[in-house]
Amino acid sequence: MRGTTAPSPKSLLFVMGALEAATGLLLLVAPSLVVELLLGAAAGTPAGVTVSRVAGVALLTLGVACWFAREDTASRAARGLVAAMLIYNVAVVAVLVLAWTDLPPVGIALWAVVLAHTGLAAWCVTGLSFFKEGRS
Repeated sequence: MRGTTAPSPKSLLFVMGALEAATGLLLLVAPSLVVELLLGAAAGTPAGVTVSRVAGVALLTLGVACWFAREDTASRAARGLVAAMLIYNVAVVAVLVLAWTDLPPVGIALWAVVLAHTGLAAWCVTGLSFFKEGRS
């Protein structure tokens, strides 16, 4: 990978921290809006809203972890966080594509979110290569 200028894990963690924290806050404040944008359906029941808010707390937590790790990209913990975010992003893509097959029509934001998480997953793979090469 010598001679390439791929983005650093610091940039990756910065972007993921901001995006996931913002999404988490949006899920906490307006869970029905997020569900509507993604799946074209209302969150429905109070239980659905509660689960959406729990997901919001989880995303906010991931965002905060990424945000604080962005300055410590030389650590094994930062590498583990990037690896965990790779799993998260791949899983989100799989879950949303599965939802698309089961719930058409979908919301207007579904494919943008799928593309964003696909890009973040690819960026995580690139970020992990920085750790293997000993760069940060």
